Amino acid sequence: MATSSCKKDDSINQITDFDGNVYHAVTIGTQVWMVENLKVTHYRNGDLIPNVTNNSEWNNVTTGAYRDYEDNPDNSIKYGKLYNFFTITDSRQLCPAGWHVPTDDEWRVLREYCGSCGGVLKEAGTENWLSPNTDATNKTGFSALPGGCLNILDQYDGMARYGVWWSSTEIRPYYAACWFLYYNSSFMSSPNGGALEWFGLSVRCVKD
Repeated sequence: MATSSCKKDDSINQITDFDGNVYHAVTIGTQVWMVENLKVTHYRNGDLIPNVTNNSEWNNVTTGAYRDYEDNPDNSIKYGKLYNFFTITDSRQLCPAGWHVPTDDEWRVLREYCGSCGGVLKEAGTENWLSPNTDATNKTGFSALPGGCLNILDQYDGMARYGVWWSSTEIRPYYAACWFLYYNSSFMSSPNGGALEWFGLSVRCVKD
């Protein structure tokens, strides 16, 4: 891992979204990241993001929407909401003012800083990650959690086993770049084909 600083950013120790949810920040190399996954239900301007729980409707929507894992809002308290990609690209903006959904290049900067070792990004221990939570040290303070996803089969999958986060970068029609961390690997990975834009994935914001 690079030698530049990883530290809690006390100058930005509380960020509040439209719903009043409070987030914290950490400086990792040259970037400042939120420490928690996003859980907001409104765009930056106050417009409501639909909570679409009908699978057929979810698969046909071409505008922003979110789900709670297993449609249980209690899961979002810790792990954040799962958003489709149309929410990410909406001009009304998902992240609070001064923050944005990271591009694929910004995720790659983070990976390069970490030397591809995702263990320094994962919350340590097995309270939330399935054992063995390989090489998890959370040395960066990123505190990644395994919030899972809603996949193309309309199935919730992966909680406790992996976390997967959107980038704002579309890599081909209907597919966008995303990034994974797994319970049984120290590698931070991005699938070549990306994720279908109807997937429900977690979101982290990075400072402008």
